[in-house]
Amino acid sequence: MARVEVESEVTGNVWKVEVEVGDSVQEGDVLLILESMKMEIPVESPAPGTVSELLVREEDQVEEDQIVLVLDT
Repeated sequence: MARVEVESEVTGNVWKVEVEVGDSVQEGDVLLILESMKMEIPVESPAPGTVSELLVREEDQVEEDQIVLVLDT
């Protein structure tokens, strides 16, 4: 089983988390939504898998390239 680390593409705040640990996701599913400069930016799953680690919560601030979630594929 491979681990896929999902990173934030922008600096911003976690506006909404759409998944929980243990959820199965497909490639392209929205995992969470970031807010940056009053824009909502979805973070999508790069591959099908299961959410094994959720490293942020709603209202957390994240930096560009920060790992926000880990998938087992």
